[in-house]
Parts: sequence; C-alpha cells; structure tokens
Amino acid sequence: MKNLLFRSAFLAVLAASPMLTSCSDDNNDTPTPDEENEQITTLRYELTPVGGGTTLTAQYRDVDGDGGAAPVISGLTLAPNTTYTGKLVLLDETKNPAEDISAEVKEEADEHLFLFEATGTNVTVTRTDKDKNNLEVGLETTVQTGAANAAGTTGNLKITLRHQPGTKDGTATPGDTDVAVDFPTAVR
Repeated sequence: MKNLLFRSAFLAVLAASPMLTSCSDDNNDTPTPDEENEQITTLRYELTPVGGGTTLTAQYRDVDGDGGAAPVISGLTLAPNTTYTGKLVLLDETKNPAEDISAEVKEEADEHLFLFEATGTNVTVTRTDKDKNNLEVGLETTVQTGAANAAGTTGNLKITLRHQPGTKDGTATPGDTDVAVDFPTAVR
C-alpha cells in the first residue's frame, strides 16, 4: 500500500512539473532557423580550343534541386588530338538570383578537389589551379584528346567535387562528395 501511495504521489508531481516551471516574457531565446546547405543545381564544364575556336559546353542542370524533375545532362563531342582550356561553373539556381557556388569553392579551395575520370574515350584532364597549400583544385583545367573514338561510340567523363575540410591531401579519399556527374563524351 505504501508503495502504491508513493507511486501515485510521484506521478502527480511529475505531471504537475511543467506547470511549476517559470515563464519569461522576453523572446531572447527564440531559435533562428539553420541556414540551408549549399546546393549545386548546375554544373557546367566549358572547354575552349587552345589557339581559338568555339567553346564547347557540357552541362548538368537540376533547377528544382534534389527530387522533383529529373536533371538534364548534355555531353561533349571533342575534336581528336586537340588541347582545350577548361573552366567549371557551379550554380545554385534554387535561389533568386542564382548563387555562384564556384566562387565559394574558389574561396575555400583548400577544402575542395575536383576529380576527372574518362572511360571509353581518349581524354586526359589536368587540373591547373592550386589552393594556398599548393594542392590542385580543378576549377581550371587543360584537356587533351587523343585518337577518335571508334565509329559511333561514346564514353563518359565523370566530374566529381570532393569536400575535404581539414583533410585535403591531394587525393580523392578524404571527405564527402558534393556532386558527381557522368557526361557523355566522344572524340570525333
């Protein structure tokens, strides 16, 4: 009986405890919403032939961000045995006006690394820009093509942005992937 009486009294105090707390009229403790994480809705790779010529562009665009409509991806058809200068442009078009994420990546270059992987096509990409620690970044590149693809074949150029705060060592392994896109690529 004592146990039941104690348990009932304990439950009554526990139930009343929210009413016993003091309230304050000031709103100094009002939480502020967290800023949204940066989104990359557009990744554009612009390639200009060394010595002049028409700039070619590969683009990934997903203006509504994750979910919703599928992204639109356009690829590249490059000339054989040609050198191009490359520039990456990253945008967050969920904001108005669109936010230039490439400027942020450049500002935080010591935390970012672009990876370029060509499969099924004769393309070599070399990063030409460096961060304050003399490690490559990849916003600026040189692209060298070799022989043409076999008739009618297309490979891929995968571009990946790795975010490596405090861990960047010039390799792909540390950090997280911010964006990774396979661009259909042919050399013809």
